[in-house]
Amino acid sequence: MNLPAEFIERTRQLLGDGEWERLSEALRREAPASVRMNVRKCSSVPDGALPVPWCKAGFYLSVRPAFTFDPLFHAGCYYVQEASSMFLDRVMSRYVASPSVMLDLCAAPGGKSTLARAALPEGSLLVANEVMPNRSQVLAENMVKWGHPDVIVTNNDPADFAEAGMEFDVILADVPCSGEGMFRKDATAVSEWSVDNVSLCRQRQRRILGDIWPCLKPGGILIYSTCTYNREENEDNVAWIAETLGAEALPVDVEPGWAVTGNLGGGTFPVYRFLPHRTEGEGLFMAVLRKTSDDGGEGELGARKRGKRHKDKAKKAGRNPLKIPREMEGWLLHSGRYSLSIEKESIAVAFPATFKSMYEQAMSGLKVVHAGVVLGEWKGKDWQPNHSLAMSADCNAAIFPQAEVTYKQAVAYLRKEALSLPGDMPRGYVLVAFHGHPLGFVKNVGNRANNLYPQEWRIRSGYLPEEEVRVIE
Repeated sequence: MNLPAEFIERTRQLLGDGEWERLSEALRREAPASVRMNVRKCSSVPDGALPVPWCKAGFYLSVRPAFTFDPLFHAGCYYVQEASSMFLDRVMSRYVASPSVMLDLCAAPGGKSTLARAALPEGSLLVANEVMPNRSQVLAENMVKWGHPDVIVTNNDPADFAEAGMEFDVILADVPCSGEGMFRKDATAVSEWSVDNVSLCRQRQRRILGDIWPCLKPGGILIYSTCTYNREENEDNVAWIAETLGAEALPVDVEPGWAVTGNLGGGTFPVYRFLPHRTEGEGLFMAVLRKTSDDGGEGELGARKRGKRHKDKAKKAGRNPLKIPREMEGWLLHSGRYSLSIEKESIAVAFPATFKSMYEQAMSGLKVVHAGVVLGEWKGKDWQPNHSLAMSADCNAAIFPQAEVTYKQAVAYLRKEALSLPGDMPRGYVLVAFHGHPLGFVKNVGNRANNLYPQEWRIRSGYLPEEEVRVIE
């Protein structure tokens, strides 16, 4: 790895000669592989794995398998996540103890969002946002696979949330950064690095924070993180948040054996740095701040825009003749906790009734990519169950006939290839499962089964491993 000379010099000054040499050596080693289990779907633990000490559901793997060819990865039984990033679990267990409305502002591809949704107390709502349209689709895919219904995925600029009048108890800002902490697994991050880019990133980060700050309730928690080493994007920005926006930095209990590094910027406020030569993981910086100012609320422009959008939506909804049949409510466990609606004229959505008003606010003021559980879509003469339903932890799987498939069949299904079902399998919609975990739907028409797996999510590789890829049994 050929690191930029200016990066070497700056980081040496930040850490000192001895620490820099240790970090430089660590960057030449392969990063450890780690996963985080989805305890709502699976209680298994990977064989031979070691626990990630700051995250109860996280594990280091002894080898890095080809995750693409593990059907249970696609079933949402676990998420492949870098271990340092799992420190978010420790933060949330310390400061988010009651039902909350949380925003993950820069959320793609979804590692911290799926962790946040798992860590939030029951009765909470997570809004996961990504500003880049293509990355927001990846975020939605991962949140659907995770299967928690109390989620909204959006594709918006940070400033849009204030215009829409949204308010949050917790905001996670894992801001775009210069990516120094990702150098050993992302060659592009190395090639794009420059001192000027560090400066541009710091300016962008402050704009993002300034735009979203009015949406954090007074007394609310901001979790600020980057995957970079320099102080400009880290300690300097935390000081700026505290002094300019109005916040206090909060401590998080850490064990000495974790070798988490503290403040390197000359300040006394608590921050948490994960350096690859000291901790098993990639480079990460995280700080927790409580909002002390009363700055917030929405402007008149935001109120006008939200009102107009809501009226436009209501007008469109009035032309919609479709109704959700009562039997579709049975497709979900605990169906009484959901509010059902028709979106885009033909899509049936179930959303937790507790947050119905916030759902409507998001639908009228933001670009919603996914929300709740998409039950199904009207296809000509019937309601076709949606993949979101198959992935949901609240799917009432007993409603549908199930076809348990072999490993080879599972990979074929995930490639969106045709399946041959047993002759006694009923016609209609069938839930395909691997080791009891749903993979998605097919429509059995007798002589064939039409594969309903999302086309854009399919495994594109034609390779089939000689042995089954299984992270968990």
